[in-house]
Amino acid sequence: MRTFSEQELVRRGKLDKLAELGIDPFGHVFKRTAFASEIKEKYGEIDHDAFDSMTDEAIVAGRIMFIRKMGKASFFTIKDKTGSIQIYISINDIGEEAYSLFKSADIGDIVGVRGKIMKTRTGEVTIKCLEYTHLVKSLRPLPEKFHGLTDIEERYRRRYVDLIMNDDSRKVAFTRPKIIRCIQNFMDQQGFVEVETPILTTLLTGASARPFVTHHNTQDLDMYLRIALELPLKRLLVGGMEAVYEIGRTFRNEGMDTKHNPEFTLMEAYLAYSDLEGMMDLTEQMYQTIAKEVIGKMVYNWGGHEINLEGPWKRISMVDAIKEVTGIDFQREMTVEEALQLAQEHHIEVQEHERTVGHIINLFFEKYVEETLIQPTFLYGHPIEISPLTKKNPKDPRFVDRFELFIGGKEFANAYTELNDPIDQLDRFEEQLKERDLGNEEANDIDMDFIEALEYGMPPAGGIGYGIDRLCMLFLEQESIRDVLLFPTMKPNDEK
Repeated sequence: MRTFSEQELVRRGKLDKLAELGIDPFGHVFKRTAFASEIKEKYGEIDHDAFDSMTDEAIVAGRIMFIRKMGKASFFTIKDKTGSIQIYISINDIGEEAYSLFKSADIGDIVGVRGKIMKTRTGEVTIKCLEYTHLVKSLRPLPEKFHGLTDIEERYRRRYVDLIMNDDSRKVAFTRPKIIRCIQNFMDQQGFVEVETPILTTLLTGASARPFVTHHNTQDLDMYLRIALELPLKRLLVGGMEAVYEIGRTFRNEGMDTKHNPEFTLMEAYLAYSDLEGMMDLTEQMYQTIAKEVIGKMVYNWGGHEINLEGPWKRISMVDAIKEVTGIDFQREMTVEEALQLAQEHHIEVQEHERTVGHIINLFFEKYVEETLIQPTFLYGHPIEISPLTKKNPKDPRFVDRFELFIGGKEFANAYTELNDPIDQLDRFEEQLKERDLGNEEANDIDMDFIEALEYGMPPAGGIGYGIDRLCMLFLEQESIRDVLLFPTMKPNDEK
């Protein structure tokens, strides 16, 4: 049986008294006319003495965050979605019965106030309460104002309390949707159409990742939660939609850390008759648009670095980036044995399914280069072995027309000149199955329906995927993905 703290027992006693007075402890509809920030902005610059001749009123509602009781008159502060505002309440203005009701209130209760706009002698915009309405009784005390939720895990687990107490968390929660809306507006203006594609799928395609598996009871069929958005969107290019994008939840059954959550928001976009260069231009413009229109600045502090989003952004090939750091020239032709020897000399472990020159190039990049790409950098020219869905470079078929965007040493986007050759695509899928046989658990399935779609003809196209959570981390200057997700994945809490 649950045991209550002393404060909880007191609050439940007050709940019973409200019921005895005929007041619903959990309230009903309440029509307000203004929000805290609107009132403070509108009246903040007006002189104190000017309020004597003003009769402006407002009806507000919010959670009580502070109370200073002073006999027959008191001050308290309520917080709504826009911020906080001070209320002055007096027995002379609202009567003994209503004032007694107010005096029984606790921090955390939700109330409504109708009152006259005024300003205190200290210059604070305040509402002089003329009508007080109890709305919701809070049965649990809030954390102390100056200590709050000090346990980071508890902040994520009880996000509702974190949002009540932590203004920075509220700012993140309200700004993230603005970023996503800005992206949607930007993409719409570029001529893209936002679409929705299935979350449940029977094939593991579109990325290299371990899936979550579920079961469809009616069809007695095991299914995956999607790991990417790619192949359905490319089918739409075949169908003639030409410029499509989706912002959707995606699921990968992998580890959790400050940069990864098992379910995350991915955006993928595909543009017919475009290519890698077109995706670079689109990306740079989109980031700079968010920076200007939502955040209002171009320089961000993230990951211990000062990141400047002003263009033009650096563009460099993977082999040139490796050569800059290590002096090794992977552009030249070399055998697998030579590449393995270089890996051994540089203490790079090569798994059985990675025993190709292309995989070893990627291992060198991950060890020596990735963390050095601090300012926005388009890294292009990936080995064909690690890019099964990408068009070969026409000048050097060992590499593909692909880029990744790196900022602060982390990947932010992945883009292709899309592979639209159904014969080549089938060969790549078959190579993926060989890798799976060698132990690569993240290798793709063969999607024969997608091959059939390509056989009808998909226009040349550029495509790109963005991690929206990481993008938000940069713009909101947050170091953990959990700080930009309202409800990050957490281990079950056994304490009740």
